[in-house]
Amino acid sequence: MLHVKLMKPFYTKREGHRIKFVFAYQYFSILKDDEVFHFIPVEGKEIIVNLNTFQVENLSEVFVFQKGNRFIRLPLYQLLLVSDIHTHLQSILKEERAELIEVNEQTKKEATEAIQFLEQENFNRMIDQALAAGDKELFEKLLSQQKQLLDGGL
Repeated sequence: MLHVKLMKPFYTKREGHRIKFVFAYQYFSILKDDEVFHFIPVEGKEIIVNLNTFQVENLSEVFVFQKGNRFIRLPLYQLLLVSDIHTHLQSILKEERAELIEVNEQTKKEATEAIQFLEQENFNRMIDQALAAGDKELFEKLLSQQKQLLDGGL
């Protein structure tokens, strides 16, 4: 059995419901019979995972590892069968998921702030219209609602 010694994507790219891990020299190595073979990107260099099913999609991609003048060529499906690569993939995906959740939280916060800003601007325009029309009752009602909104009560 092969053991993954190091597996760190050179970069990660998200495309819709897929995530692509691209590997480069010195970012991926395996142990075979206590010898370390380093990945070389002569053929395949990426692993594509479907984020909906968490299945590897490019199983026919061929990865090449080298130690001196010896090479190991393995299709990704075979690498998944004869090594512990899946545990390393899971940890990488876990990190990606944590970053995605963090980005989503930041996006929600920014959207909430934008909505609050737009609501405030809308109140200001409506107050200006009430003043321009001389509608004191509407003006006071809008000021009261605006104060409640600012205090977090509406």
